[in-house]
Amino acid sequence: MNAGPRTAMVLAAGLGKRMRPLTENTPKPLIPVAGKPLLDWGLDALSAAGIEKAVVNVHYLGSQIVDHLAGRAAPRIVISDETDRLLDSAGGIVKALGELGGEPFYIINADTFWIDAANSNLERLALAWDAGRMDSLLMLAHLDDATGHSGTTDFLIGGDGRLSRANASPDGLIYAGAGIVHPRIFDGAAAEPHSLNRYFDEMIARGTLFGLPMQGHWITVSTPNSLVDAEAAVARLRAR
Repeated sequence: MNAGPRTAMVLAAGLGKRMRPLTENTPKPLIPVAGKPLLDWGLDALSAAGIEKAVVNVHYLGSQIVDHLAGRAAPRIVISDETDRLLDSAGGIVKALGELGGEPFYIINADTFWIDAANSNLERLALAWDAGRMDSLLMLAHLDDATGHSGTTDFLIGGDGRLSRANASPDGLIYAGAGIVHPRIFDGAAAEPHSLNRYFDEMIARGTLFGLPMQGHWITVSTPNSLVDAEAAVARLRAR
């Protein structure tokens, strides 16, 4: 990758309640899909894209995640400990800003992943990134390119790449749990529990939230039953 972020925030602090009983003794990011923990799918993608440091936040059964990551060399792992208090997506990022630095960084969810087509989607995001007009650039997936998604669509994308809320439109796209964010959007924010959705709406109002449809296939695992579909999707994609 010639340019783009060198740091990432990996959101791994969720409770994984819908994955019970599998998550009664194992945090959701360590549930394996096709022989690889969910968390490692995202970290491997970051490593392949040249990311040097990944800040991983932990809460539920966080010591297991810490132990699992202890032997990883790339990207270099920094743990943001939320054991005492779960901060939600945005609060967790704000807490970690000291490690993330002042330059744009990737965000990825630890419980979703994707299979790239010909090119790395993270590298495609980096090439499309324009800090002069974007506060965030989100990776998006078409419903036909997703496995395990049971909700509605999240965003509509304009001809210039700007996003608006889809309001369940069938023409919308899914937020694929990855993107680039400029830390300036968190100026003045406190490390208190709050969601990224607030910032998405603020950026939409400013016209600074952009999206890029991914190339490949996106997979989310939300319940134990959805593991079967996820395993089948990975097998099918690997066989191509």
